[in-house]
Amino acid sequence: MSGKRTPEIKNKKAFYDYEILEKYEAGIELKGTEVKSLREGKANLRDSFVRIDNDEAYLFNAYIAPYTHGNLFNHEPTRRRRLLLHKREIKRLLGKSQEKGLTIVPLRMYFNNRGKVKVEIALAKGKKLYDKRETIKRREQEREAQKALKYWR
Repeated sequence: MSGKRTPEIKNKKAFYDYEILEKYEAGIELKGTEVKSLREGKANLRDSFVRIDNDEAYLFNAYIAPYTHGNLFNHEPTRRRRLLLHKREIKRLLGKSQEKGLTIVPLRMYFNNRGKVKVEIALAKGKKLYDKRETIKRREQEREAQKALKYWR
């Protein structure tokens, strides 16, 4: 294996907007130009979400930029993509997502050690405005504590 580092695309907004309850790892069905574009790190999960239709999980609104050398066979950047999960995981996610206030969001997209693209999805509950403020406050307090520890070392 070469020393080249593969990119990891993160959805930072998901951690700000949602309280993460459970995480799952899913494979994803991609076209060749999408994989090549992902290897270049040209993707965005910001406004994407997961929906379950006909006992299959799909990733919507995930932006994967068209491959620069893709010519005629390039893909549509925001098409829906099928997620590869076990049937029992899909049924569990479907049951939980129908509860009040729960949704399924993608957290990150990465290449595993075998070179396959994986998507980490999570069952999440939307945060209220005051929860978001509390998260920011806690993060700033942790930062201040780390700065103080660093100063005294």
